[in-house]
Parts: sequence; C-alpha cells; structure tokens
Amino acid sequence: MTDEATFEILDVHHHVGDAFRALGGSLDTGAGDASDDASDVELSSRLAIMDREQVQQAIVIPGHGYLRPNGIADTMAENDGIARYRDRTPDRFPAAVGIVEPRDGEASLAELDRCRHELGLVGISFHTRFQGVSLDSQWILTYCQRMAELGLVPVIHAMNETPEEALWKLAVLARSIPDTPVLALDAFGSYEATRECFFHAEIAPNIIFDTSLSYNFDFAEEFAVRFGADRVVFGTDLYSHPVGRRISHILGQIKESALPEADKRAILAGNARRLFGLDA
Repeated sequence: MTDEATFEILDVHHHVGDAFRALGGSLDTGAGDASDDASDVELSSRLAIMDREQVQQAIVIPGHGYLRPNGIADTMAENDGIARYRDRTPDRFPAAVGIVEPRDGEASLAELDRCRHELGLVGISFHTRFQGVSLDSQWILTYCQRMAELGLVPVIHAMNETPEEALWKLAVLARSIPDTPVLALDAFGSYEATRECFFHAEIAPNIIFDTSLSYNFDFAEEFAVRFGADRVVFGTDLYSHPVGRRISHILGQIKESALPEADKRAILAGNARRLFGLDA
C-alpha cells in the first residue's frame, strides 16, 4: 500500500461561517460569517484540523446561514469575505466558491459576473433548504445557464431528505446544462439517497458527487467502480470553529479501499483540481 503521506488531498467542501445560525442553534457562537475577516482562532483551528489528517488544501464556501437585512448587499459582502479568506492563505485555500440568492432575481445575474471577473471565484453554491426556493427553481436554472457561460461550477447541496433538495431536482438542473460539470454535495447522506445516486448518475452523467455525510465509503467505492472514479471527489462539510472539529473518517477508508492507487489519487485531489481549473 502507498504511504499515506504521498497522497495529495484537496477537500472540496469547507464552509466558513456559523453552522448554528442555519440549523436553529445559538444566535451567536462566535464563528462569524465569511464577510468578517477570519479570526486567528478560526483559521488556526481549521488549519490544525487539516494538518492532523494531512489535508493539504480545501475549497472554501460561505455558510448559508448568514443574515440578510440589507438584501443583496449582504450576499455581496459574503462573497467579498470568502475571497479574502482564500487570499489570506492561498497555499491552503487555492479557490473559493460564492453564493447568489434566487430571491434576488435578476440582480443576482450581475453578482455572478462580479464573482467571476472581479473576485475570481470558481463556483457558486446553492443550499435551497436555506434559500427559500426549490432546487428546480427557474431562477436557479437561469443562473446555472449563465454560470455555464462564465465557467463557474454549480456547487449544489443535495440532501435528498429535504424536499427542496431532492435528487430528482438535482438531475433536472444538471440535465439543463449537460455540457457543464455539476458538483453535488451531501448526496451520499443516507443509504437510500446513495442508492438513488446510482440512478441519477446514469441520467445526468455531468454530475460529480462528493463524499460529505457518507457514513462509510463502501457504497461510494461501488459507485466509483461502476461509473468511474472521475465521478467522485473528497469532501467533508467542515464548518468553522467551534462546530467543525475533525476531518471525516471517510478519508482513511478511501486510502484503505481496494480501488487502484490512480483512482484514489483522483478522488482525493485530481478530480477536484481538474473540476475547478487548478491544474493550470
């Protein structure tokens, strides 16, 4: 078996922000939003967690629980903040993903352009259970068409147990832009959802699935064998301190799996680097 230290690891799913704001916990846990300059505690905690498991790099995304009393101005501040977070430690966070809100309608189209051309973001995250719409919203489909033109990766939270993020709606979105890769986060979150991903992988071959929330790697390994390792990327859904405390146990299972070494390398970093254009 290859020494673990030789694996390059790029985690595609790190959130910067307060998870409890979205999930119904405390109104203030001290984690802040991406619009805040990252505190030394938050950043040092994240880097320590990554270092313990030899995760060299991660893609950062704002949390979707941020407050919006000022409407799109608050969303723009989140996107500015995640770009600053990336730029603070670019060797560890080589790329960042932004957010647009479907309820801002046409105003979000201009924000897509700004994210790409001014902030240099590589994708846009949707988490519709927190955004007040369904994943097959016509606004989201419209944004994804524009994102395909701009070269922004659609990063789609797809928790099948939540009606707004049902996997069939993910497939509708992906089939609307068949030539553009779509990154699905959290889709392996349960046994039934994981098995359903096998069906949707056939009807929407441009969907790439991350390993976040998967309770083990066994079925994801089967998925990689059936559809190709290029359809799977390593992700953990790590949130800011104090919510995020460790890298998923899936990492060790990927390294110890029966997949060929080349497939492990692709899942752990290579596929993500290609998806987000980091090889250049």
